Amino acid sequence: MFCRNCGAQIDDKAAICPHCGVAQNTRPEESNSLAIIGFILAFFIPIVGLICSILGLKKSRELGGKEYGLAVAGLIISISFIWVAIVLVCLI
Repeated sequence: MFCRNCGAQIDDKAAICPHCGVAQNTRPEESNSLAIIGFILAFFIPIVGLICSILGLKKSRELGGKEYGLAVAGLIISISFIWVAIVLVCLI
């Protein structure tokens, strides 16, 4: 791994660069799994996809916009599928 400040090669487990003393980001980045799950479920189980997408949208705001697009796409697809299902049921 390389230091994010000075670029020197350091140990992968180093919390602080031994060359410049700057703390390294040792936490792995969080992913917004709810947005991903919501997007996928929007095609198969729209109600569950809608709920996961709403929760994923909330979490994306906490994570600084991570997977925001997937959460919005899951919302749109879920709402569209639910709307089509309601229209089809009303026509029958």
